[in-house]
Amino acid sequence: MSKKSLIIVGMVLVLAAIITFNLVTQPGIKDLEGGFIERVFVRNEQNDGPIIRVYAVTVADEYWQQMQDYGNYMPHTKYGTTKVFFFDAGKPFPSKMELTEPHFSQEFKNNCLGLYEKDGMSQVHFTKYPFH
Repeated sequence: MSKKSLIIVGMVLVLAAIITFNLVTQPGIKDLEGGFIERVFVRNEQNDGPIIRVYAVTVADEYWQQMQDYGNYMPHTKYGTTKVFFFDAGKPFPSKMELTEPHFSQEFKNNCLGLYEKDGMSQVHFTKYPFH
């Protein structure tokens, strides 16, 4: 191999190492405080129109910024909607979610700490105590 080829191979290897390091060290849900646990997830089966995702997640306390970060990490599809309802882990939470509102049984509304919504135009709305 010529010296020029060795330099090119070396540069490619360094670039690959940098890309791999960046991919492995990206922050994610596992890095958030609060003990987030996804309890329920429902998604419509329609793949040719807007995709609707609804989640119920428990959290140990009122970690508002982490709740919003958690919502930002969730999958979202252009023109679709993503809703994440955060519930107090120490209180009852829904075991079933629906695609249509109100999404879960009324008995759990007082246990909902926050609601993260990303709409079809990718606008984010985070509401503390959405049902109080």
